[in-house]
Amino acid sequence: MELSERKKKVLRSVVDLYIRTAEPVGSKAITELPDMKYSSATIRNEMADLTAMGYLEQPHTSAGRIPSAAGYRLYVDELMMDYRLSVDETRSINTAIEEKMQRVDKLVEKVAKLVSQATNLPAISAAARSAGTCIQHYELVQAGPGNIILVLMLPGDQVVNKLIKLPLNLSETDLKLLSAVLNASMTEIPLEGFTAELMEKVMRSAGDAASLVPVILDFAQETLKNQGTTNMAVAGQARLLGLPEYRDVDKAQRVMASIDEDALSNLPAVMRNANGTKVIVGPENVADELKDTSVVMTKFDIGEGMQGVIGVVGPTRMDYAKVTARLSYFAESLSKMFTKPEQPQLPEGEQTES
Repeated sequence: MELSERKKKVLRSVVDLYIRTAEPVGSKAITELPDMKYSSATIRNEMADLTAMGYLEQPHTSAGRIPSAAGYRLYVDELMMDYRLSVDETRSINTAIEEKMQRVDKLVEKVAKLVSQATNLPAISAAARSAGTCIQHYELVQAGPGNIILVLMLPGDQVVNKLIKLPLNLSETDLKLLSAVLNASMTEIPLEGFTAELMEKVMRSAGDAASLVPVILDFAQETLKNQGTTNMAVAGQARLLGLPEYRDVDKAQRVMASIDEDALSNLPAVMRNANGTKVIVGPENVADELKDTSVVMTKFDIGEGMQGVIGVVGPTRMDYAKVTARLSYFAESLSKMFTKPEQPQLPEGEQTES
């Protein structure tokens, strides 16, 4: 059933008030809002309808209402107002990034801590090679009797190599033939494409260098597996203890125990084909441990085939507009920091001035 504009306005007001107060919202609180011109009776009727439709819930005997998971979902998709970061907020985030993000090797841990500090919620951060990384070129180099250097070229100008020692001597011609076969048959193939059938096909065409093929295949598979490794960190779990939803110690302990790297390890995969920011509200979470929480995530580019994911985990009552705005700003700033702009190409014949 399509909601009327009045029902949407009432629902948005309930969510906004509940986010701010953590207390069930009554009709009187809504009538006191400056932009609410409806009578108290009208608002009570609308809240009753929204409850019957599943967008609001009435906890115990309280006269007030709180949003349901469906209510939060509609709020995130259609109703929440854009949150504009203040100058102080943008300055604070920029300063934190510039001061604390000097080295990429600690990227994941640092980003998780910074996002948790900026949102006051538990945060996740992950970095991984883009899905479907493939080898772009093979090169075999003679390095003395029985010694051969295998060079693999990957996206983003990455190069990995391996010294192979074999109890046989191969000529330059043998190595050139095998290099040609490898580049014709084993480039632009994802990890799952390295099959026994492919190895047999390459070995049949490799001539005297056929004994090298299993070693090359093993190293190529190992390299692609390492490219697909995801580094992940979680920070700020204890911040949940300051929220009204987790005053119950047993509930807080259960939720905090579920917010670890193992429980959240599948979340970056959710972002693989997603664009922009993704919000997963309560029961929409795949993991049972997260059914009473919401997750907000977004992606950023690290460069050289790497992609990052940042997100927060918190109560369904979280301020979605503010959280998504801050995560988006983090993502944009991190992408700018880690991706180098391409240098403009000069027209042929022109040279820079010395």
